[in-house]
Amino acid sequence: MCGITGVFAFNEIGRFNLPNISLSTETLEHRGPDFQKVFVGDFVALGHRRLSIIDLNPNANQPMSAEDGRYQLVFNGEIYNYKTLRQELTSKGVSFETESDTEVLLQLLIHEGKDALNKLNGFFAFAFYDQQKEEMLVARDRYGIKPLYYLEDEDRFIFASELKAILKFGIEKTIDTNSLYTYLQLNYLPAPMSMVKGVKKLMPGQYAIVKKKSVEFNSYYELKTTFDKPFQGNYEDAQSQLKELMEKSVERRLVADVPLGTFLSGGIDSSIISAIAAKKVDGLHTFSIGYKGNSFFDETEYANAVAKHIGSIHQVFSLSLDDLYGYLPKLLRSFSEPFADSSALPVFALSQLTKENVTVALSGDGADELFAGYNKHAALYRLWHPGAKEKMVSALRPLWNILPKSRNNPFGNIARQLKKFADASQLDIQSQYWMLASLQSARKSTDLLSNAVLEDVDFEGFDLWKDQLLSTLSSKSINQSLQLDQELVLQGDMLQKVDLMSMQHALEVRVPFLDHELVAFANSLPEEFKVNGKRKKMILQDTFRDILPDKIFNRPKHGFEVPLLDWLRKDLKSDIENKWLDKELIEKQEVFDWDGVAALKKKLFSRNPEDSHAHVWALIVFQEWWEKYMD
Repeated sequence: MCGITGVFAFNEIGRFNLPNISLSTETLEHRGPDFQKVFVGDFVALGHRRLSIIDLNPNANQPMSAEDGRYQLVFNGEIYNYKTLRQELTSKGVSFETESDTEVLLQLLIHEGKDALNKLNGFFAFAFYDQQKEEMLVARDRYGIKPLYYLEDEDRFIFASELKAILKFGIEKTIDTNSLYTYLQLNYLPAPMSMVKGVKKLMPGQYAIVKKKSVEFNSYYELKTTFDKPFQGNYEDAQSQLKELMEKSVERRLVADVPLGTFLSGGIDSSIISAIAAKKVDGLHTFSIGYKGNSFFDETEYANAVAKHIGSIHQVFSLSLDDLYGYLPKLLRSFSEPFADSSALPVFALSQLTKENVTVALSGDGADELFAGYNKHAALYRLWHPGAKEKMVSALRPLWNILPKSRNNPFGNIARQLKKFADASQLDIQSQYWMLASLQSARKSTDLLSNAVLEDVDFEGFDLWKDQLLSTLSSKSINQSLQLDQELVLQGDMLQKVDLMSMQHALEVRVPFLDHELVAFANSLPEEFKVNGKRKKMILQDTFRDILPDKIFNRPKHGFEVPLLDWLRKDLKSDIENKWLDKELIEKQEVFDWDGVAALKKKLFSRNPEDSHAHVWALIVFQEWWEKYMD
């Protein structure tokens, strides 16, 4: 696990960028604090920051070269099947100087080129350069677990693990207005978007072949192909196969030469991962956050029950809400691109505290998008299979409109959900999904943008992107909605959050649910194995019920929430009024519309704030990023 950056110059003008490689690499120190090294050739420069996980020997440092420097590799991630691949290469006469997965990847790319991508089981972003052919292969893993930004113009191709590393090459810094418009709706930016015009994210499962006169993009993996082979067995057969695949996936992700543990929130997903790992690791360390004095947000009871049941060495980081609030300044300074999922804060805190004990942690991310674990999935099922209750909720839409709504208390949250369900019932299926997947409507987003920005937004282009994305959902199919989640929410929000927050503290987080063999199997299952009108993640619960305590099943799903509304209305009110959303700044900036911002602030401080705190938070995150990188 590391940070990578590099530049491929197409001409003499592009070569002026090569000396910037050291500055760019230094910005990634938090991702790899153990070692820094750069390679500079005639037209290519590569930089690497190392977090040592497998083979701690300095010989495994990067950029790693072979054949007298002809080949150069910078690599971020882990290849879990590297030992098997190493045996295959050894049988063909390849010799190795290290025990690292990096050298296995290097040799595999030398011998098989882009065809090697389909053999890799792991998560990665890398650049492989052949000096003799003057050609570079850049690739990203199947699901976008590891990030890769890039910029291509007539003079150069630049890439990096984070946007701020690309900014060190002196690129023109202009807001991408379509990305800003998208961000205000989703609170994050899915690939290929970035907030700086000209910079993009490589898509999951995509690679690029970079030469002096061209950059050619292709896909070696497409998610939609995993939905084409329906599972043929019965429910019991599926449970047996799921258990076997989960066991193998967790076991693959336990290989490390540094201390390792698991996140254990007390939810089903992390509990399953921890229970399986505990059978394979003596004295497994598990970690969770508890909120002192706030039962609505605290899940310590469930995490402790699981830890006792599986016999792990469990550590709860018990934080008061004031403690958690104290992490806010560090969090805001950590974003090199706006990202406004507020659950990033507890992940940030958990990662920092966990890093004090281990260097690698396994998490349960990905299960919701594979097995239908979100409230959104239950809502879609009920929208598409309405009974008397669902019809009544839709009919009472005027009532839900007038009730106070908030995420921060049980009654307000129920009212919020009922209103959203009733509103969604009036829409077509694609609009239903978009509404439930986004936090703000397009109309409310445009209300926040200045006339100058609105004139620059390519609404036709946005609608084309959105329509193409939503075309996946062609019928009332939960499986199709899960494919959409994997294409949009998983790579754009969940995985980005975990990578950003964990790598701020040089903690490697591995996600066993996203082993590509397991994903292919999960996507082949009929949706009735996953969700019905009463239960979510059915097969996941039933398969692992025998290894976990009863109390964690069929409990309400509770995300990694924080009391954002209270903070914004009290502790952060002064900064909102006088700093982030100050009228003079807003008008000078010419990014947001003052009347729209003022109306949003009024909503935030009203008796019926609804989701206004999430929208204000998105503006705050943007403003902090703007001041640091764009102003």
